Parts: sequence; structure tokens; C-alpha cells
Amino acid sequence: MFLGITNTPRDYAWGSVTAIPELVGRTVTGAPQAELWLGAHPGSPSVVVNPAMVGGADTLLDWIAAEPEAALGQGRTGLPFLLKVLAAAAPLSLQAHPTPEQAREGYEREEAAGIPVDDPARNYKDPFPKPELVVALSERFEALSGFRPVDETRADVELLDAGSGRLGPLLVHLAQGLEDTVRWLETADDGALAVVRAAGDLAAALPDDVATPNTRTVRDLAAAYPGDPGVVVSLLMHRVTLAAGQSMYLPAGNIHAYLDGLGIELMAPSDNVLRGGLTPKHVDVPELLRVLDFTAYPAPVLEPEHLAPGVDRFAPDGVGFALVRVTGDGKPVGLSTGGVAPLDGPSIAICTEGVVTLVGATSATLLRKGESCYVTPDEGDVTVEADAASGLTSTVFIATGA
Repeated sequence: MFLGITNTPRDYAWGSVTAIPELVGRTVTGAPQAELWLGAHPGSPSVVVNPAMVGGADTLLDWIAAEPEAALGQGRTGLPFLLKVLAAAAPLSLQAHPTPEQAREGYEREEAAGIPVDDPARNYKDPFPKPELVVALSERFEALSGFRPVDETRADVELLDAGSGRLGPLLVHLAQGLEDTVRWLETADDGALAVVRAAGDLAAALPDDVATPNTRTVRDLAAAYPGDPGVVVSLLMHRVTLAAGQSMYLPAGNIHAYLDGLGIELMAPSDNVLRGGLTPKHVDVPELLRVLDFTAYPAPVLEPEHLAPGVDRFAPDGVGFALVRVTGDGKPVGLSTGGVAPLDGPSIAICTEGVVTLVGATSATLLRKGESCYVTPDEGDVTVEADAASGLTSTVFIATGA
């Protein structure tokens, strides 16, 4: 079965006013529309377009609860992923997600403490990890992700300081390593806050022709969140610019913050976020420091596996989900019997360009730009056909198990 699904975008303050409405063909209301959730997460389960197809169930979560075998297939207890359209027009919070062991321990600890799950100060809403990947839809998708080598940060700090000495304490901590520097900044004593203010002032005064991507980030974040330690933590991180179609993977312990852009985000169905700044939401510095991975790695760009012409698969190892992107010009492409990339269990598809037809073992459906559907496991492998008559490139993303 191909079951049409939709949802109401979440109105977080950092969201774009126009990007999601333009993608899904809705009215621009003037309010931010930050995330469109496609899945069965209880925080915002997808709405069934035609409830009569599934015994009157109004949401995907309700149908899965009522008919788990029909919805998920035999032996499964839930969807292993949550698919989102994310549209950022301002920086999201500086954050990280826990490992499976950290998530379970944190959830049990907060349960034992009697903290309600809907308490804004609760960190662990469920006992699960939250690895995630994002694929850029906009021409540029801007983010901070992962710690970079200390030498790269030191060069930017010296550029900002320009001999003034105002960032001297930061250089002292950098000599002690990443973890020492982050802990000092995030605990926000008077010395750390003085450096944060100085970095913002110096970045604002730095001529643009000598500024670097990270020093420009300091300038922009200081304007949006003056005095926030995350302003200087950003100097320790990779500034990542994804072009349309490029992807980034964020494993457990990875410190990150999305800054601007429209993307398709796929993650485990968890809502566990440990925040360290750049947000009016709950910040728990000790818990963030407990889960952070302080290792410096290269920028975390995720290269897809090319399965066939027009068919790419984004699948980090060990996360239990994958994202398949199929792009066509009117000819049948990919995901056909013979197995370029068979779908693994229940899946969710969203069309982001043009018009596509999905053909499975038992039925078929047409998706126009902005439309999405749930694919039951009995459809097996799915053939994707683009609409040649439209004269447009057509693209569909399909989230599935792995």
C-alpha cells in the first residue's frame, strides 16, 4: 500500500517563513515553519490523508498501533527512523546527541527522579540514541559540525586577536586541548565570558576581506546571541557548507548546529537533545559535556553510494536506516526488481521536484512536488518513474531501514 501522509510544520522561531511552504505548496503565513515531520513519532505523528484506507486511523501512529503487522510487517515493533524537512533561517542550538548506552542511562535516571517527560528541563524524552543525516535541498546549507584540529582554531584566534591580548586566555586553554577549552567556555566563569564578549567585538571589527568562514560565524552568532559561550565554541568547530545534494552525518557525541538552509533530515526516532547554547531552550552544560566526543575529525561530509544512474543511497554504518534519492527525467530508474537498492521494510517517500510515480508489487501512486506517502513492506522493491511530459527533473527521497 502507498498511503498518503502529511503534517503541520512546527513553528520554531529559527524556521524559514517561505522554504517549506514553497516546497510543499502551502500558503506563506508570515510565521516561521521550521520542520515538517514524516513518521510515527508521538511528538508530531504524520496525518493520514485518507483515513478510510486504514480503518479510520487519523495518524500514522494510530494505524501502527491498531494494525502493526499490516503497517510494519511481521516482527517489527515500530519505525526505525523519523524523516524531516528542515528549513533554518537562523542558527539552531549548539547541541549533541547521546550514544545508546547514554540515552538509556539518562532516561532511567530522569524517570527515577520523577521528571515529567513534557518538562522543558528534561533531557531524555526516550531511551534511544539519535544519529542523524541531512541532505541539502537549497543551493547552500550552512552548519557547524564536529571539532576541528586545534591548530586551525588557533590560527583564527590569532587573526581575531591581532595582538590585542584580549583573547590570550583562550590561547592558554587551547594549549591544554579541546576538552579543557570547551569545559572552560561552557562553565562560563567571568574570564570565559570576557573572552566571549571580546571575540564578538573583534569579529565585528575584522575586515571582511581577511575574515575566514569561522570568524564570520563568530560575528554573526555574537550579533544573534551576545555573550553566549557558543559564540566562541563555534571557533573550535568545522564550518560546513553543503551544496544542493550533498550530505552530512552527525553521529552520537558530535557537536553541531545548523545555521541556514533547507534540507531533508533523517534520524532515529528519538527526541534526545543535549544543548549547550545559542538557544532560549533548556541548556544543560554538565550533561552536554558528559556526552560530547572531544576528538578532532575531518568535516563530516557523507558520500552516498551510487547504485545506478540517478540512484544514490545515504547509509551510515550501524544506524538502522538509509535514505535513497532517485532523480529521473521520464525514464524508469532505480529500485527495480533485480535489486539495485531494495527497500528494507516500511518506508516513507517525499517528492521534492517534479512528478514521480512509485510502482510496487501490489499498487502504484503518483507524487507531485511536496507530497509524501508511507510505503508498506508488502510493496517490496519500488520502481520510480519520472513524468517525461512535464519536462522537469523529478526527485524523490525514500527513507527506509538498513
